[in-house]
Amino acid sequence: MAATQVVRSEWTKIRSVASTVWTLSLAVVVTIALGMLISALSRSEFDSMSTRDRLSFDPTFISFAGMSLGQLAMIVFGVLVVSNEYSTGMIRASLAAVPKRGTFLFSKLAVATALALVVSMATSFAAFFLGQAMLGEHKASLGDEGVLRAVIGGGLYMTLIALFSMGVAAMLRSPMLSLGILMPFFFLISNILGNVDATKKVGRFLPDQAGSRIMQVVPPLDDDTPYGPWGGLGIMALWVAAAILGGYVLLKRRDAQ
Repeated sequence: MAATQVVRSEWTKIRSVASTVWTLSLAVVVTIALGMLISALSRSEFDSMSTRDRLSFDPTFISFAGMSLGQLAMIVFGVLVVSNEYSTGMIRASLAAVPKRGTFLFSKLAVATALALVVSMATSFAAFFLGQAMLGEHKASLGDEGVLRAVIGGGLYMTLIALFSMGVAAMLRSPMLSLGILMPFFFLISNILGNVDATKKVGRFLPDQAGSRIMQVVPPLDDDTPYGPWGGLGIMALWVAAAILGGYVLLKRRDAQ
């Protein structure tokens, strides 16, 4: 089967599965709605903030507060795109139609990543503009230094979260096992390592903590992070590359089951 036919096939699979469509829709709604809520609360509390908190007030980053939950939906999307074929048994038919496993995997990843990128970019820009509307006089402008980079970075961050999840799912094959590892990793382990003094220096190199740096315009006071916004996204990209490579190697070596 030609590469273009494989891509078309993967696009048909993704858009015909209701769960993947719903998870992307949920990512959009949760990210925007929660970002607007946190922005509105920040506006009402600004006058009571300490001088220190006002100095580190980052209106752009606040509008992305919903991504902490929005990325949950992107993780589910990434896992379902890959592991659905294993849970339904379709993987045998897919690999029979596309014997070249590299072509099969990377066509699937390319289609899903392109879709995730479009949705993530639209979500990031919408979250920014609506969040700034909630902040009123404390808002940032897209033309301010570092803001456009942060908004584009928000879209890239969510896309990389989905792609990382696809790589992990390609390695583990099971949707339950993949989600059982990814959810605690991002929502428990990462937070613990990032907030405990003894492990902070390790935690900042985890994919979500490093990648989210791209969305910050005003760095926290006394920040000693050894990399900048693009450096953090680069660290996240390395995690993603490792996950995809692992998925590719295991797909080449294992039976289709």
